[in-house]
Amino acid sequence: MLVDAVVDFTADPLACEAAAVRAEAEGYDGVSIPETSHDPFVALTLAARATSRITLQSGIAVAFARNPMTTAMVANDVQLVSGGRFELGLGSQVRAHIERRFGMPWGRPAARMEEYVGTLRAIWERFATGGRLHVEGEFYRHTLMTEFFDPGPNPHGPPPVLLAAVGERMTEVAGRVADGILCHSLTTVRYLTEVTVPALAQGRGGSLDGFTVSLAVFAVLGDTPEQRAAAEAGVRRQIAFYASTPAYRPVLELHGWGELADRLNRLSRQQAWAEMATAVDDDVLDAFAVAGDAPAVAAQIRERFGGVAGRLSLNTPYAADHDQVLEVTALLR
Repeated sequence: MLVDAVVDFTADPLACEAAAVRAEAEGYDGVSIPETSHDPFVALTLAARATSRITLQSGIAVAFARNPMTTAMVANDVQLVSGGRFELGLGSQVRAHIERRFGMPWGRPAARMEEYVGTLRAIWERFATGGRLHVEGEFYRHTLMTEFFDPGPNPHGPPPVLLAAVGERMTEVAGRVADGILCHSLTTVRYLTEVTVPALAQGRGGSLDGFTVSLAVFAVLGDTPEQRAAAEAGVRRQIAFYASTPAYRPVLELHGWGELADRLNRLSRQQAWAEMATAVDDDVLDAFAVAGDAPAVAAQIRERFGGVAGRLSLNTPYAADHDQVLEVTALLR
């Protein structure tokens, strides 16, 4: 099982570079750099120059904030600079951010993403072969590539594409057009086995051989009751925050927690964050998180996800003990 480090969401590009160097030294298989307040491709480029072994992943870059040509070009360059160690993790984001923050069009995100990834591959094929670029789709049109602007073949080939997906339609798209899926932390074993895997198989036409399932797992990690209590509080808050988002409601609905999702959404609009955390009872916590000391956490992760997930990372939204996190990582690898 491969284990990745996840860079702090607030880290600037220089901090991401340092985190990647540290992750490589600590034995991680890869590092995931998110797109929040900084451009992930700048950080990934710095990390590529400062490391030599680990996989470097955008986790995630916002696809619909960029047109496919922009993404294809920068992804090709990061793949080149990293010596073929780059994975392009893409996600759709949500309507409000795409339309109001990025000023880009939104609509039919699953269909748009399917065309987006197909367009990326057509552009990379042009780079590799020099053939004609001709994409005239429902959402994207790319029909011009002259020699002056063509970077030519990448000696490492195009990067793998991994899609973030929760709903069945986007998950099926991931199975059909991507090389892997990035599952959200708000995922249970039941949702993974009853919804995610069947949708992927539908998209893939059956087998998931050669397809990467990557999952970030909530972990309530601690050696003492005091440590676990602090960890539990942080995980409850994060579960409540995610579960308040309508896009993730299907996960809760599967477990009969639709009313909880509605309540959390109402409380989030009131910014009642403390009340939201207390609404996450023990049954909900246990469904979304593993808990215990390092050996217990590692064992639970293997039991729950070992048969499906090929790559894992720990989601610890609290001040986790670094040595304990490394112990879990070592036990999983």
